[in-house]
Amino acid sequence: MKVIDTSIPDVKLLEPRVFGDERGFFMETFRDQWFREHVADRVFVQENHSLSRKGILRGLHYQTENAQGKLVRVVVGEVFDVAVDLRQSSPTFGQWVGEALSAENKRQLWVPEGFAHGFYVLSEVAELLYKCTDYYNPSAEHTLLWNDEMVGVNWPLNGEPVLSEKDKKGRKLLG
Repeated sequence: MKVIDTSIPDVKLLEPRVFGDERGFFMETFRDQWFREHVADRVFVQENHSLSRKGILRGLHYQTENAQGKLVRVVVGEVFDVAVDLRQSSPTFGQWVGEALSAENKRQLWVPEGFAHGFYVLSEVAELLYKCTDYYNPSAEHTLLWNDEMVGVNWPLNGEPVLSEKDKKGRKLLG
């Protein structure tokens, strides 16, 4: 597995070694000890599976209690995956990282605790798997407004995104 730095030092892009031939491929997607040594010393307690269709934008979600670190990968399709630094004491507070994750490139994005996370679906359909470092806590879940001008995420939109009611009512970074 190769670790690729992003513009925010704590957010990492992971690229697995893929062994393939005419029969298909094999890759290791996670190894606890390696992850702890090379990325972050974390324990994952929950794994989620999400399916969305083209044009859907989910996020930018975060929890104020039970903050979750997420290791995200796409197993079907392609998304533009985004992490926004919400750690007020961080030199990168309010900055974002966006990466294309797809079943084809097999890359994963490590989004640490203290970040809002979301994605926009580029393919006809996309399925994501993501490991979390803490449990989902609906009473502590919040949404950062996906198009907050202060953050300025450059989403690769193709028309208006499809949003949930919750995501339409997201909060501004400083609002």
